[in-house]
Amino acid sequence: MESLFTYAQEQRKQGNKLVLVTGVFDLLHSEHIAFLKAAQKVGDVLLVGIESDVRVRAMKGEGRPINSQEERKSAIEKLEIAHKVFFLPEDFSTPDKHRWLIHGIRPHILAVSEHSPHQDKKQQILSEVGGTVEVVLKHNPNISTTKILEEKMLL
Repeated sequence: MESLFTYAQEQRKQGNKLVLVTGVFDLLHSEHIAFLKAAQKVGDVLLVGIESDVRVRAMKGEGRPINSQEERKSAIEKLEIAHKVFFLPEDFSTPDKHRWLIHGIRPHILAVSEHSPHQDKKQQILSEVGGTVEVVLKHNPNISTTKILEEKMLL
């Protein structure tokens, strides 16, 4: 993580606007890609944090993620949208861990989708480093990994 923090610091010194996104990105679908492209457009450097397999299992239940964290990272890297893709800590569920990450990267923008939870709490942490939370994509309730999996199970 220290190399990520150093990279972010170097980018800030060069005057680049840092955008951070975090997520599961299990079955990479059109909404994920639209979200990442929208996030890329609001800054100069896009950093993508991938939830660990342990955290995804805790959030989504047994049988998830479908793709390992390494596979999910590789899929996002192949899109060539993000400048850096990294794994979030397994204990990324606490405000202290969120604060640690935000203070380490110091992003100008935390890009979220419209349905992202806890936007007010995220904004509070971002404001500590002069950043802001920005909704870059409206929520499309018709497309999600969970919905795709539910539809496939019915076939």
